[in-house]
Amino acid sequence: MKILGIESSCDETAAAVVEDGFRVLSSVVNSQIDIHAQYGGVVPEIAARSHIEVINPVIREALTRAQCSWDDIDAIAATYAPGLVGSLLVGTLAARTLAILRNKPLYTIHHVEAHVYANFITESSSSALQLPSKQPEFPLLALIVSGGHTQLVLFHGHGDYELLGQTQDDAVGEAFDKVAKILGLPYPGGPSIAAAAEHGDSEKYHLPKAKLDNPYDFSFSGLKTAVLRAVQHAVGKDFTFPSHELPKLINDVQRADFAASFQRVAVETLVERTLRAYSDFAPRSVVIAGGVAANQELRRQLSVRLPIAIEYAPMQFCTDNAAMIATLGFFHAQYGTPADPYTLDVIPSLSMVNTAWNVAKVL
Repeated sequence: MKILGIESSCDETAAAVVEDGFRVLSSVVNSQIDIHAQYGGVVPEIAARSHIEVINPVIREALTRAQCSWDDIDAIAATYAPGLVGSLLVGTLAARTLAILRNKPLYTIHHVEAHVYANFITESSSSALQLPSKQPEFPLLALIVSGGHTQLVLFHGHGDYELLGQTQDDAVGEAFDKVAKILGLPYPGGPSIAAAAEHGDSEKYHLPKAKLDNPYDFSFSGLKTAVLRAVQHAVGKDFTFPSHELPKLINDVQRADFAASFQRVAVETLVERTLRAYSDFAPRSVVIAGGVAANQELRRQLSVRLPIAIEYAPMQFCTDNAAMIATLGFFHAQYGTPADPYTLDVIPSLSMVNTAWNVAKVL
């Protein structure tokens, strides 16, 4: 069964063809990072306009690379939540139109849940990708970490999961972006901080870890503020000194040490809560998902500290892509029901636990 996936929730326009929920035949991603980097973050209006310009060529390219005609495609899967409303509308309108014109069933995909399914991809037409040797087994513990989400989710089966904990303020990827800005490192912050941290002393600055009532919840706002105060102190300024003027006052050694210290504490926070959940629920598999899953220090710590083996999706499938959308779409086609392309709407802030797919499975 071949699924065409379409993803446009933020600033990547993507399309992919996946066969039988594990084999990627094509994956095309048009990134807008260069456009938004000059603003230090994603500008929603610009993102939506950019999606409009490239959505059709990206879909055509995905079909061409997969060597598929529309007769070969069995269904379409598209991200409808969560994300930027303008960006979501472009992808879903394209999917709805194609579903009607080509008479294909349309499955609605929750973007955050789809990140977990990047770990279900085990084969690709590209020999350059280092993929997991097998699909994860249920029960499955997923640490979902990105610019907008930080969650621990326990999957009992496809569409059957429970949220154990989540961030109470900033997502970890958002914290990386904000700390990078304080340090004068380029957007996106995750790769920039990771690169700078390679040259820094991770024990140089002692930064706090949040303590919360729920042992599976996260908080990164205090850590971000602690970095700000430490940088202000390091350059001889008080808390009233504006953060945007700090980068020109710190040297490269300080910048690397702050990056390394922040990354260490952020990663330790993620790993410690994941280990707690693993100890409490004894899942058969553990995966990490989302853009921050590309962080090498996070991968290293989990590999060292988890008592079971863990495999990772390649970097290309950690950040936003349509292969994960099509992969999850395959399982929707097995267990779920198609959406009505004439009435489908986007839901920009929909939580994973409120998807019709999950509710239907649980009931």
